[in-house]
Amino acid sequence: MLYKLKTEALSGEEFQNPGCEYRGAPFWAWNCRLDQKQLLKQISYFKEMGMGGFHIHCRVGLDTGYMGREFLEDVKACKDEAKRQDLLCWLYDEDRWPSGSAGGMVTREQAYRSRFLVFQPENWTDAAEETPMSAAKAVRSNHNKLLARYEIKLDPKGYLISGRVLKPGEEGGNVWTASLEISGDTPWFNNQAYVNTLDKKAIDRFIELTHEVYYRELGKDFGGQIPAIFTDEPQTSHKEVLDTPFTYKPVILPFTDDFEDTFYKCFGISVLDHLPELIWELGEQKASQVRYLYHLHVCQRFSEAFGDNVGTWCSSHGIALTGHMMNEWTLHSQTMAAGEVMRPMKEFGLPGIDMLCDRRELSTAKQAQSVAHQYGREGVMSEIYGVTGWDFDFRNHKLAGDWQAALGVTVRVPHLTWASMEGEGKRDYPASIGYQSPWYKEYSYIENHFARLAAVLTRGMPGVRIGVIHPVESYWMYWGNQKQTAVIRQELEYNFSNVIDWMLYGLLDFDFISEALLSDGSKSLHGSREKFCMGEMNYEVVIVPGCHTLRSSTVDKLKEFAAHGGKVIFMGNIPRYVDAVESNAVVLLSQQCEKIQYSSPQLLEALKPWRDIDICVENTEGKDPTRMEHRENGLRSANMFYQLREEEERKWLFICHVNKPRNEHITHMEKWEIWVKGIYSPVVYDTLSGEIYDIHADYADQKTKIIYYGSQHDSLLLELKKEKQEEKKQQEKKQLEKPSLCYSWDKSVREKKDLPQPDSYRLTEPNVCLLDMAEYAFDDGEFMPEEEILRIDNLFRKELGYPLRMEALAQPWTQKEEEIPRHILKLRFTIDSETVVESAEIAMEHPENVRMEWNGEPINGADSGWFVDECIRKRKVGQIKKGKNQLVIHIPFQKKTNVEWCYLLGNFGVQVSGRMKKLIKMPGELHYGNFVNQGFPFYAGNMEYEVSVYSKEGRLCLETSHYRGALITVDLDGKRGGTIALAPYILDLGEVNEGWHRMTIRLYGNRINAFGAVHNADTQEEWYGPNLWRTTGNKWSYEYQLKEMGILTTPQYWIAEKETNDDEEL
Repeated sequence: MLYKLKTEALSGEEFQNPGCEYRGAPFWAWNCRLDQKQLLKQISYFKEMGMGGFHIHCRVGLDTGYMGREFLEDVKACKDEAKRQDLLCWLYDEDRWPSGSAGGMVTREQAYRSRFLVFQPENWTDAAEETPMSAAKAVRSNHNKLLARYEIKLDPKGYLISGRVLKPGEEGGNVWTASLEISGDTPWFNNQAYVNTLDKKAIDRFIELTHEVYYRELGKDFGGQIPAIFTDEPQTSHKEVLDTPFTYKPVILPFTDDFEDTFYKCFGISVLDHLPELIWELGEQKASQVRYLYHLHVCQRFSEAFGDNVGTWCSSHGIALTGHMMNEWTLHSQTMAAGEVMRPMKEFGLPGIDMLCDRRELSTAKQAQSVAHQYGREGVMSEIYGVTGWDFDFRNHKLAGDWQAALGVTVRVPHLTWASMEGEGKRDYPASIGYQSPWYKEYSYIENHFARLAAVLTRGMPGVRIGVIHPVESYWMYWGNQKQTAVIRQELEYNFSNVIDWMLYGLLDFDFISEALLSDGSKSLHGSREKFCMGEMNYEVVIVPGCHTLRSSTVDKLKEFAAHGGKVIFMGNIPRYVDAVESNAVVLLSQQCEKIQYSSPQLLEALKPWRDIDICVENTEGKDPTRMEHRENGLRSANMFYQLREEEERKWLFICHVNKPRNEHITHMEKWEIWVKGIYSPVVYDTLSGEIYDIHADYADQKTKIIYYGSQHDSLLLELKKEKQEEKKQQEKKQLEKPSLCYSWDKSVREKKDLPQPDSYRLTEPNVCLLDMAEYAFDDGEFMPEEEILRIDNLFRKELGYPLRMEALAQPWTQKEEEIPRHILKLRFTIDSETVVESAEIAMEHPENVRMEWNGEPINGADSGWFVDECIRKRKVGQIKKGKNQLVIHIPFQKKTNVEWCYLLGNFGVQVSGRMKKLIKMPGELHYGNFVNQGFPFYAGNMEYEVSVYSKEGRLCLETSHYRGALITVDLDGKRGGTIALAPYILDLGEVNEGWHRMTIRLYGNRINAFGAVHNADTQEEWYGPNLWRTTGNKWSYEYQLKEMGILTTPQYWIAEKETNDDEEL
């Protein structure tokens, strides 16, 4: 059990400072030659950041043998250090991802390699292979076995007339062949292949080489210090379709050696005899049951071989299986890579999700939450914040985490913290949520919020009364050529997305019901006949959302539920198939049930009796009279989610925003009118401060009404203590105990003043001039014109026949060291300066391995520390003279050499114009506004603005809403005043005497302009992956593409005099 205190009363002390089990445990990327001393040092950073532990996660750059003795000793040492610091050590089951090959060790044996069916025109000549990628997409090898030959006959519209199996040697027209092919090698799997996830024996071997090894070394801590092991993106070979029925090209489908046999055993028919039905349509309004059964069987084989197999091993060894499936989001994506994603998570102790690019994948979260609810799991894991870039700030950390918490996430796995920024590691999906970010010491502000939230939302039972049949199996029926099936698949996808949006944004929580899990009666353990029982959950109403087919087992359970008075609502079309065979059984059932159109108003009206929560939101600042209202939004919130937890004497209610404000700098206060079914005394649990206080409520129609004021990053956690209506007397109207600065001091708001300009400023790190462009020479060759460093690296690699550096590259630990590098790469940087700088430093990786010259003189100085990451070392250089300066670096070059940008550090300013840059005098003053344009274009640290302000006596308030950075903290007269990170960006600095006061406004920066993709010209790109640093064509720019940084507009301050608020609803 992870949450051992969840059944005990929650004390104020525990809420104020929750234990490690409630706190985030980031992916800790082991991505270098491991140094145990350095690893142990970094664990203290996790503690300082408010984390509860870490996931040991091997990633690009690992140069210590995976699962070897040294590696395992490092794991044990980190586990022991975590225990000493009261942290948890979470395991990860793979070298990179997806899980299953054990870094290629499993798939060295051909028997365990991924297989797939290739259906293609006879005598097809394969085209060139695509660039390797980090997924299980089929890698052609031509190591195949012919399964069957078919004569394909299509009608003029492209519908299948026949797909006869030809006898050996028999000729035919339009012949296609089906072959079972074993996956070829790919660098991503360390020049091996992905594993056969349809074969239990292959996954047994994976368990033997991974889980069993960890158990031998660490088993005594399983279920305690080591709560779970993370599995990442297990998947099948990706299913493909033809573009049109007349397209002439191969199609890949998941398959394995005994698939035909097990399919026949399950269904009594041959899948190979009917294989063309998986490719072509039988006719308009005609469905192939074999196609449906194929997808069902792939999902079942995958689930049994991987999720059930690994999950059962974990539970029998006292540890939870967590992690997530591949492609969870849409009906299309999960059909392609897994069949469906709920069924494979059946045996997960902590079902999980992956939320990349700050998306709002509501389906992904809701699917995992539903499995957790139905199987009585303690919570849901989220791999969160991945692929968001260096400039993802605290307000977005909170907003992204809040809506996921509302959808059940209790275990946060921030993506990611790097053990090292060496080589490709620094481009491995930043930012680093660790010591390399200049804001890391402030991160407990975020972690404490989510820890307090998890300490509450892991209690009791979920307050969910609505079940929704998941429509993915209907989608399987139409997995055919694009031209003939795309429209109906798009409609299913659109309906799937809509029903989720309508219910969640309409404040009607629900669970998905997987038909595969529903057909497994092992979890239908309890419940009354009037409730629709699915494992631990009992639903009072079930929605069938525009499905085209249902399983016969689902129909039987719906019939029984309806017969005993249960409510079944059919939305949109009524399914006319059962088990993908035409049937009127569901039509007959629907005549006993409620039928509604596929529309939001009808759905919300039909579910009105099951509404537990309603929230009306009003802009307290009124409407903008200069803007025309184009839509009628009504009063109900259109941007809030909730989670309701139920205990015997109380309920817990969490409410939060979901989507970002239209303009995150210009926000407003909102009045929330919250209605809860039932009579309760509400108590606020403030997750940012840890305070607990009562809040006033009114009562009407057996409901509790609560008024709360918040802004657009705010959330609210309430304890609802049960009360009896006859004992509950109307309380006197009174003010909220925690009034907001924005709405209760209107008079003082009118007296806002601009803060004076800073009279001084301070950098917390040296200023930076990025050295990313150089002339270059290979070996004894002539110097070539200036080029970007990463491009130079790959040019030399291409010339030498070395693997190019990019995301999909074999791990260094699999490559033998070259004893003596046989080649030299020379880089020549020219630095233009308008001023003399007496002292400066060069920061680069492994300066001890290179020879450097500054203005013709060798650089022989000792190591002078590190910059940003301990792998980036500093060396002092001579004087920077006025005019042109030259730095030459001679780099011994081999396959494992990392050629990276360098950094000139010192007491100077930098001016950038397009692609040109030059050093200038350090600016004597700094103004509010973008400091990139004020001499600090590449500066990567924090900026402190020093301001003297004269104030009257009273409560001093500061507003700083326009900023670019992670967050702001404010010191007043030498003492910490507080944090500004969330709307409305107002800080109460407390009571002050009249007179002058010294204010330090500290803008926490990020590394984007020093380490980001500064040559990427595609400003709309959201995938901040390694190859974004290597864009080409019109996505590349030699002109620097820099992001704004700093306090962008003048802050305002005022003295607040608290006024009486006569609002009757307070």
